[in-house]
Amino acid sequence: MWGNKKPEPPKPAVEIPPPAVPTPMPSRPVVTEFKQEVTPMTTEMRPVTPASTSGARLGPSLHVKGEINGNEDLHVDGSIEGLISLEDRKLTVGASAKVSADIVAREIVVFGTVKGNLRARDRIEIKKDGSVIGDLTTARIMIEDGAYFKGSIEIERGDAQPGVTPEKPFARAVAATHKE
Repeated sequence: MWGNKKPEPPKPAVEIPPPAVPTPMPSRPVVTEFKQEVTPMTTEMRPVTPASTSGARLGPSLHVKGEINGNEDLHVDGSIEGLISLEDRKLTVGASAKVSADIVAREIVVFGTVKGNLRARDRIEIKKDGSVIGDLTTARIMIEDGAYFKGSIEIERGDAQPGVTPEKPFARAVAATHKE
């Protein structure tokens, strides 16, 4: 009897778990939707207005004769003859624009052509391909190299004396726009 019994193999000190069975892959791949806005490429350089501050736009095929009054930013690519009054807003004269008008706005940026007097409470910028024939009245001015300007510039300072009202050019033109 002693000889019939086989000795047991020694037990390991650490138990080894059985090998893990791999989980099967799904029969269809999982697709996550991805949307991307595609904009066409262009070699034309023009000013970009952020969406949060974008206002009205006058396209290149439009021609306006008369007065434009408003309380939103305006980008002009067409032509305007008359008066533009955007007291607390920004006017951008696009590269293809032709404006023959007196302009009153908070800020005026010229990429195109303007014939008329410009009055900006904050600043006036004439970009390198811009052209202005007329008098400018503003607190700040920037004229890039290559820009064309013919006229006079009056810089208004913010530290005006109390009780003294500065002379305001175009006051008659703007007042005439508000008559009923």
